[in-house]
Amino acid sequence: MSPEKPIVYIISAPSGSGKSTLVNELLKLVPNLDFSISYTTRDPRGSEQNGKEYYFISREEFEQMIQADEFLEHATVFGKSYYGTARRFLREAEQNGHDLLLDIDVQGAAQIKQKCPDAVSIFVLPPDRQTLEWRLNHRSEDDKATIQRRLSAASREIENYDKYDYIIINGELKESIEQLTAIVRFARVRKTLLAEDRRVMDLADQCRLTRVGKRLRPILDSFRNLPPPAQP
Repeated sequence: MSPEKPIVYIISAPSGSGKSTLVNELLKLVPNLDFSISYTTRDPRGSEQNGKEYYFISREEFEQMIQADEFLEHATVFGKSYYGTARRFLREAEQNGHDLLLDIDVQGAAQIKQKCPDAVSIFVLPPDRQTLEWRLNHRSEDDKATIQRRLSAASREIENYDKYDYIIINGELKESIEQLTAIVRFARVRKTLLAEDRRVMDLADQCRLTRVGKRLRPILDSFRNLPPPAQP
C-alpha cells in the first residue's frame, strides 16, 4: 500500500505579525507535523543558523535547483533574494506518514495551491498597522528604511487575505496558538471521515448563518416594504 498523502498546511503573514512564534508553538503541540525550512540566497541575520531558520545557499546553487525542478515554489523577495520550498520535504513527510507545514509568502502560497489544491491555507494578521510597526521596531532586526519597506509590503500582502481558508488575528498569543492548533487538528479529523460523512458535513455547513448571509438579504428584502393589502 502506498503512503497516504500528507496534509499540506500553508501559513502566511506580513513580516512582524508573530508567525514564527505561532509556528514554533504549534510544532510543540501537534505531533507528526514536519516543518519545511526554506532555502534562501540572503545572508544570515543575527543569530540565524544554517539549517535552522533557513538553508543559506549561493545564488548559483539556488538557480541550479530551479533548473533541476527541485522547488515546490520559489520567488524573489524585494527584487534581490531568492526564497524557495524544496520538494524533498513533501516526499519525506509522505514517507514518514507525517503532515507538512509551509511558512511562505503570498506568492509562494499561490504556487503551492496550484500544485496542491487541497492544501489548508492560513493567513495571520496583526491587530492593526500600528501594532505591526511597533513589533517591527522592537525586534531590532531592520533599519528604518527596511521597516517602512516591510510595512508597504504588508499593505499589499494583506489584500490577498481572501485567497486563504482561515484567518487568524494575532492579538493575544495564547488565543492565536489555540486557534492555529484547532485548524490543524480539524483538518486531520476531516480527512479521516468517510466520504459520506464529509458530504453530510459539507451540506450542513452550507446552511450555517455565516454561509447563507448574502443569500438571505434579497429574500428578506422581498418581504419588506410591501404594498398595503387591498381593501375588500
